[in-house]
Amino acid sequence: MNQTSNRTLYIVHAAVIAALYVVLTAIAAGFDLASGAIQVRFSECLTILPYFTNAAVPGVTLGCLIANIVTGSAMPDVIFGTLATLIGAVGSYLLRKNRFLVSIPPVLANAIIIPFVLKYAYGIEGSLGFFALTVGAGEIITCVIFGQILITALKPIQGKIFGVQSDAVAKQK
Repeated sequence: MNQTSNRTLYIVHAAVIAALYVVLTAIAAGFDLASGAIQVRFSECLTILPYFTNAAVPGVTLGCLIANIVTGSAMPDVIFGTLATLIGAVGSYLLRKNRFLVSIPPVLANAIIIPFVLKYAYGIEGSLGFFALTVGAGEIITCVIFGQILITALKPIQGKIFGVQSDAVAKQK
């Protein structure tokens, strides 16, 4: 593949991941699960995709930004929620050689950052520790449980979806 094809594939992967993130967030918002002290944002399972492609880092970040704007999030949530997703995705990319560790950075980033957003941007009553537990629990459900299911589902077809095998997955075979 030439450099132009690689760049195009990278942009397409990032754009599709961003679109999926927005759609999955909209679905969660429809069930009132995308925000608040207790949230299970299905789209966060996509933060494990750096296991397969580095295009997932800008993909989930852009998807989170768009989803937060479209769902009417407060500006601090748009900024810091997107930052939490970016930090989680970068952490996942750095830990991509281990399929189990790849899902931990989004959990930690969101459990640390989002409680402040809930308390100070939305004025939700409760302690930062409680919010860290509830946001962390939602992230464990989406990133760890759903994320590992997603990795298992995508591994056999990763070449068809991502075009090439990731270095981490190729070494595991």
